[in-house]
Amino acid sequence: MNQDTSIELLAPDGSYEALHAAINAGCSAIYFGLQGFNMRANSAKPFTLEDLKEIADICHNANIHCYLALNTLVYDKDLSLMREVIDAVKKNGVDAIITFDVAAIRYAREVDVEVHISTQHSISNLESVKFFAQFADRMVLARELTIDQIKEITQQIKEQNICGPAGKLVEIEIFIHGAMCVSVSGRCGMSLYLFGTSANCGECSQPCRRAYTVTDKWTGKQLEIDNEYVMSPEDLCTIGMLDEILSTGAVSLKIEGRGRAPEYVDKVVRCYREALDAITDKSYSKGKIEEWNKRLGTVFHRGLSEGFYHGKAFAYWSGQANSKATQKKELVGIVTAYYPKIEVAEISVQVNTLDEGEACLFIGKTTGVLRCTAKEFWVNEAPAIHAKQGDEMTMVVPGCVRVGDKLYKLVQVSE
Repeated sequence: MNQDTSIELLAPDGSYEALHAAINAGCSAIYFGLQGFNMRANSAKPFTLEDLKEIADICHNANIHCYLALNTLVYDKDLSLMREVIDAVKKNGVDAIITFDVAAIRYAREVDVEVHISTQHSISNLESVKFFAQFADRMVLARELTIDQIKEITQQIKEQNICGPAGKLVEIEIFIHGAMCVSVSGRCGMSLYLFGTSANCGECSQPCRRAYTVTDKWTGKQLEIDNEYVMSPEDLCTIGMLDEILSTGAVSLKIEGRGRAPEYVDKVVRCYREALDAITDKSYSKGKIEEWNKRLGTVFHRGLSEGFYHGKAFAYWSGQANSKATQKKELVGIVTAYYPKIEVAEISVQVNTLDEGEACLFIGKTTGVLRCTAKEFWVNEAPAIHAKQGDEMTMVVPGCVRVGDKLYKLVQVSE
């Protein structure tokens, strides 16, 4: 692997399965949230304070960094818990917090915890960088900025020697892939107004991704805009312009998706790792970009765009409600045993059928994501090419899986 260690590929982590998937796919660092202060509060398996040490140990043993996203609003009633969380970050060796609440920034600096300023502060000019350099060693820039604007900021940081508390030049982090908010840098009050669920506390009900009827108050006539989704942006994808992204001077490239499934994390991180390596060894090409885009299209997305990096207007990237992925996963069963010497797994088929030749995923807390093709399997102790609900099957699985891992098959999504 020709990994450029000067550029950080920052992966999202919403579960232990996603954590191992990100590491195995080649990330340089991960970021995650905790129950209570998480902009993905509705994640299926939110981490707790008790998970901090294990997460930090897993990451540091894999020689990668880990950052806690503590990027929700902090009310007076939350101050004690906020301090408890930051104290636990320091005690358990988490490398930094990502935050935008001034109370969290101030307390983190008091106890000497590294701070990364969240994109929610919409840092979009050099004067803002200078101000936050008092408190933070890294800043996640506003998502509205263009390539040229980011270049100018990073260049001026070097020319003016703008340093953070650690005494090093302030680092710049930018997003390269994943969902974009209609409010762009995330400060939206629409969900709170309509449903009482605050986007700034990680509970967005995503009203921007719904269909609406527009009523002319004068005539009473209505327009259905069911297929337009005028407030719903496409997802960001920069793999086809990654060489331009690197030219900005940003040191950390961030993938959005703490609420995404492990196979999403695996696929996206793996594609971007390959692209970064290809740029390093000068094999980055149009053909490879087309292949990466095809692979990225198989996991959840609402259409893919370059966001604002080339200065495109909102109209060019709005209009997407749900996933346009070309594949989806369907649960087949659970691993009940694995024999590493012969690379064979025993599987209890509990939900869907499985046929020889179908593409599969094994997903587990320690395994992360393992991709393979169904082949050489037996059903109820007899050679077979088909397994159904209720069957006990064995299958050759190159690579290690574990008891309790889930087996999924990948199926094509019809248009």
